[in-house]
Amino acid sequence: MEKNKQSLAIQFGRLVRRLRVALALSQEDFADLCGLHRTYIGAIERGEKTISIETASKLAKALHIPLSELFLLLEKEREN
Repeated sequence: MEKNKQSLAIQFGRLVRRLRVALALSQEDFADLCGLHRTYIGAIERGEKTISIETASKLAKALHIPLSELFLLLEKEREN
């Protein structure tokens, strides 16, 4: 079960990275928009951190998408 959690965190991180890059945001600029530290964003993107729903909401807002869409995109990632 731990492997599934890790896999989910890695997939989520890759999704966040892809969406951030699509907006042409550096990790530092993205972190500023989220109100988080750049190293924390890096850890999220590498799948090293399992985040709270509050943090997911901050990420979605900075990515200019609803939180529900962020999770829908994650679901689609996991289906592939």
